[in-house]
Amino acid sequence: MALNTYFSNFQASGEQQLLENLIIESIRIYGQDIVYLPRTRGNFDELYGADDTSSFNKAIYIEMYIKTYEGFQGDGVFLSKFSLEIRDQVTFTVAKSRFEDTVQSEADILRPNEGDLLYFPLHGKVFEIRFVDYKPFFYMLNKLQTYDLRCELFEYSNESFNTGIAEIDSIQKDYGTDILMDALHNENLQPLQNENGDYLTLISPEDRIEISMPTSDNQELEHIGDNIISFDEMNPLIDRTY
Repeated sequence: MALNTYFSNFQASGEQQLLENLIIESIRIYGQDIVYLPRTRGNFDELYGADDTSSFNKAIYIEMYIKTYEGFQGDGVFLSKFSLEIRDQVTFTVAKSRFEDTVQSEADILRPNEGDLLYFPLHGKVFEIRFVDYKPFFYMLNKLQTYDLRCELFEYSNESFNTGIAEIDSIQKDYGTDILMDALHNENLQPLQNENGDYLTLISPEDRIEISMPTSDNQELEHIGDNIISFDEMNPLIDRTY
């Protein structure tokens, strides 16, 4: 049986706009204010898909709906062979037109990108976008109205934060291990070095690691290692300790 020719749902621009407005209004009623942090690539390696100089310099507020309203998903808290890990996951829904009006116009990006961050003020945590589903609904009225952002708890790896929001920028201060964070600078803001080429810092790199990773045991392992018998490199069975 053929479709009814008197109804054209796929060409009804008025109904499309009405549905989009209802979605935006629903997100504003039941959603949360989220801070979108676009990632700025500094030295992206296309082969490995990594960037060791990423930075976050903009913070854009936008309302989103928490689709996983029952709580965080993912593996949660578990003990791996390396350490205790927290892998909370959450899915946010954002209206496409609202993203274009706010984030796209300010950050000059076409859509939410994997690798960008979302700061969730209610939880006080930062999440990284792992996957962007641009078809959460299959063309209602022949139009896509929302994005679903599947996110995982952000794992800091010495990215630079300069957003102007203290709660976000403190991530770099609390967890950064870059020696230049504590380096002394001249009037031209260049780090100072001694005659050996080492940077002059307020605290040692070892102390910086201990501060950023309070559960680390580097100093304890170093102390224990000094008491271990040192074997000859050519013949490890020969004890040359005196």
